[in-house]
Amino acid sequence: MKIAFFSDCYLDLTGGIVSSINAQKAALEQNGHQVYIFSTGFLRAKSELKKLAAQNIYQVPSCKLFFRGLTPVSRRPKVIERWLLKTHPEIKDFNIFYIHYESGCSIAGLRLGKKLKIPTIQVMHGREDMGESNIIPFGFRTIVAYCLNWFHSWYLPHTVSIHRDSYLADTIAKAKMWTLMVNHANFADLVLTPSKHFCDKLIHYGVKKEIKVFPNGFIDTKFPKSPKPKELKPGDELKIIWHSRVSAEKRMMPFLKSLLILKKNNKNQELPNFVLDVYGGGGDFFRAQRFAKRHHLNINFHGNVSFEKLTNAIANSHLDILVSYNFDTFGMTLIEAEAYGVPVFFCDPDMKEIVPEGSYILSASETPEKMAEALDSLLRHPEKIRNMSEVMLGCRKEILISHRIKILEDIFNTMLSRRTKLS
Repeated sequence: MKIAFFSDCYLDLTGGIVSSINAQKAALEQNGHQVYIFSTGFLRAKSELKKLAAQNIYQVPSCKLFFRGLTPVSRRPKVIERWLLKTHPEIKDFNIFYIHYESGCSIAGLRLGKKLKIPTIQVMHGREDMGESNIIPFGFRTIVAYCLNWFHSWYLPHTVSIHRDSYLADTIAKAKMWTLMVNHANFADLVLTPSKHFCDKLIHYGVKKEIKVFPNGFIDTKFPKSPKPKELKPGDELKIIWHSRVSAEKRMMPFLKSLLILKKNNKNQELPNFVLDVYGGGGDFFRAQRFAKRHHLNINFHGNVSFEKLTNAIANSHLDILVSYNFDTFGMTLIEAEAYGVPVFFCDPDMKEIVPEGSYILSASETPEKMAEALDSLLRHPEKIRNMSEVMLGCRKEILISHRIKILEDIFNTMLSRRTKLS
């Protein structure tokens, strides 16, 4: 089978979408499929482009100067479509167009799939309503949301309009972003989501196309062979790791405030000390550093590191952190922790779907005070670390992408059989 991935989030980026694409590409190729990736990216030398091409990874026409923060931006979808047909005429013979994200490159993939009568599958990865609200300054959110909708509607029809409500679209900007997401999904032949809770939200807001849940997986070649259960022994300090973006939507600052509360509450008590190691970068990186220094918190900031260095750090930790709230649809951080048997801490009840019961600590709410209470309880009962770790290790093989890829292959085959019947 020949499969084309289209994504605006791949080259020059890290994060859950990138990890998901890498794992699926590796598993599909292992099973004999031919996989191409077309992605937006920053300016590259010809030698770099050749190295990528050797892996069937191609950079689509991208803006040289205009980009979103540290994220590359594609040229207009029509430019990408013309480029694909000219430089990759074999694209007409592909079996499946597999689309990730909702911007220019992804729009081009959807449109071209329709023109060539190739089945299109759209993966809805994230909550763009919350992303836009956290990244864009307060006074500009509505304007930016309107502009993004306007651009998107040039290329894909907007037949559904979401209005402000008391559920998830509680601002005009969020309603506009839900409008974009829903109409993008409805243009595809089939929609995938990594979790049931996000699937339910998309249906609530008007996605009419068939939706299937396909959870992300951990790449087999990176899977640790036989990690031992984690254990907090007497005299040890609790080793906490953060390896999500250091940004507003991931809620680094509320978590640091919870550690400050924990430190003050435990000042005169004989409880284990704690240390936090932060891996990754983002908009709140320097703000977090200043806060930690000002309040003398035991935190090490490492920035972006290689995957090998990161996984070594995960393996040597007692507790993994993901404290976003009403934002993450899956949380690759959680299954990376599960691969190493590291218990996880979160405050969003939706994340209970991702990891096994008994392997996590769920804060009573998303506030710093309640997060501090949950961590305080863990320090008072350190035996919980081993118990949670053993649960993780007992279930971890379920997250291997090789175990999950059969679901995706069945979906592809179903789409191809439908195409054959229609032709």
